[in-house]
Amino acid sequence: MTGSLRKNILCPESGRLRVLAVFGTRPEAVKMAPLIKELKSRGKNERIDLSVCVTAQHREMLDQVLERFGIKPDYDLDIMRGRQTIGEITTRALNGLTEVIMKDGPDVVLVHGDTTTSFAGSLAAFYEKVPVGHVEAGLRTHDKYSPYPEEMNRRLTGVLADVHFAPTSNNFENLISEGVRPEAIYITGNTVIDAIRMTASDSHTFKNTGLRDIDFSNGRVITVTLHRRENLGKPLEGICRSIRALAEKFGDIKVVYPVHLNPAVRDTVYSILGGVQRIMLVEPVDVVDMHNLLYRSYMVITDSGGLQEEAPSLGVPVIVARNETERPEAV
Repeated sequence: MTGSLRKNILCPESGRLRVLAVFGTRPEAVKMAPLIKELKSRGKNERIDLSVCVTAQHREMLDQVLERFGIKPDYDLDIMRGRQTIGEITTRALNGLTEVIMKDGPDVVLVHGDTTTSFAGSLAAFYEKVPVGHVEAGLRTHDKYSPYPEEMNRRLTGVLADVHFAPTSNNFENLISEGVRPEAIYITGNTVIDAIRMTASDSHTFKNTGLRDIDFSNGRVITVTLHRRENLGKPLEGICRSIRALAEKFGDIKVVYPVHLNPAVRDTVYSILGGVQRIMLVEPVDVVDMHNLLYRSYMVITDSGGLQEEAPSLGVPVIVARNETERPEAV
C-alpha cells in the first residue's frame, strides 16, 4: 500500500511519508486498528510517520476500541454532543479536521468507510489540497437514502478520494462504473477480518459478566444489533415485536441484544423487549467481547454493516434487517 501511494501520487521532499489516519466511530476504529498497527510497525523501515486523529463522533463506544487495541490518538476532537444532528456532526468535524490537517501537514489523509467523519475528513483534506486515501471504498446500495446518510457519505468520499482501497472485486467494479481510473484502485481485502483474527478465540473469557453466565452449549443464542436511522420508529418496533415472538415461541432460544446508546433506539427496545423471558438486554460490549459473542452465536440479526462481514467470516448466518445492503458478497 505505502509503496503504491509513493509511486502514484506522493513524493515527499523529506523522503518520509506523513500519514494522518482519521476516524470517529466504533466500527471505523475496529477496522482501522489493524491498519494503524501495521503502519506503525513499518514506520522505521519504510519511513512512515503516522498520526491518528479521532473526531469521537461516538465517544464511549469509540473509547472501548481504542483501549482494547492500545491506540492513543495524537488528536482527539471530542465532537460528540447529546442528540446531535448530522449537520452538527459534519460542521464540527470539518472545522476540527481542517485545523488538524493544517497543523499536522500530512502527505495523505486516510479515511474509512461511510461515516460523517469520513466525508468531513475527505472534504477537509480536499480543501487543504492533501491527497485522500479511502479505506473500504466502492461499497454501494445505489439508493442514496439507504443506508442514510452512509450511502452518500461513502459516494461523496469516493469522489474526493485519490486512492481507493476496495475490499472486493465487486467494489472495484462499482468504482470503475463511476469513472474511477483502474490504477487508482487497489483490492485489499477487508481489515475487519484482520481484526477478528486478533480477537476471536475459543479460550476467551468475557469481560462482560452477564455474557459469562450464558451457556452457549445448551440452546441457540441469537445476537441482535439494531441502530440505523432508517429503522428508527415503526420499523424498529416491528423488528422488536418479531424478536419477542421468536423468544416466546421457541424455548431453546436465548436472545442477546447489546443495545445502542442512542436514546431513540433504547426507548423502543426497552419498551418492547424489556423484561421478556430469554431476552437479555445489555449495554454495548467492547469489540473483543462482541467478536467472541458472534463466534459463539447460532445466528445474528442486525442492520449493521460490519456485522454482515464479521459473522459470515466466523461461519455464523445473518439476517439483515434492512431493505438493501452494500455488502452483497455475504449473501
